[in-house]
Amino acid sequence: MSIVVIGADYLGIIEKNLYSLGVTELTHIDGRKVQNQNKINIPQKTDFVLVLTDYVNHNTAKMIKAIAKTKDIPLVFSKRSWGSVEEKIMSAGVMN
Repeated sequence: MSIVVIGADYLGIIEKNLYSLGVTELTHIDGRKVQNQNKINIPQKTDFVLVLTDYVNHNTAKMIKAIAKTKDIPLVFSKRSWGSVEEKIMSAGVMN
């Protein structure tokens, strides 16, 4: 399973826990720098996109949502805590 995580400078335990749930490829984009917003690219082979809402601005979140929609990739918004991430990805049905 391949995912893209957008937001936060450092993923910490979230990265480790995602790998333990079966993620094989994780791409992390911090999403903080305004000048890099137009350079965000989500690969077509991505199974879902996780956006950590504490660390991205509204314009970045809106742009990511539009990109994911055009590529028909599921999108999950969550706070940057493992409990919140786990709850959101399980309720969205993107992981078992």
